[in-house]
Amino acid sequence: MKYLNQLALIFGICLVGDVISRYLPFTLPGSVISMLLILLLLSTSLLTERQLGESADFLLRNMTFFFIPPGVGILRYALLIQSIWWQLILVNLISLVVCFGVSSWTVVLVQRLQKALLGRSHG
Repeated sequence: MKYLNQLALIFGICLVGDVISRYLPFTLPGSVISMLLILLLLSTSLLTERQLGESADFLLRNMTFFFIPPGVGILRYALLIQSIWWQLILVNLISLVVCFGVSSWTVVLVQRLQKALLGRSHG
């Protein structure tokens, strides 16, 4: 029964996020709003990790099953993919390099910021 209550809480927050998303004057996915709601609830201690823990761990451990329907859906477009496969590979390679670069520069900048803040607090 504990798992059902936790799942009901998680899905309830997702439903609230979807409703909020529908009424916003700009486009923001309901899933993003739901994650922000959970962050807000956890930050304000209105929700504890223990209230979601086991069900959230179960969902994370079995996340691969959630990718099966989109993967099967892609097969419907096999002919289209065959005609533009080289463009897809090119876009993926470019975005991979850009993502690596942005991530590495983010780490470098955060490290510099941390050193500057530590130097200021000890100085």
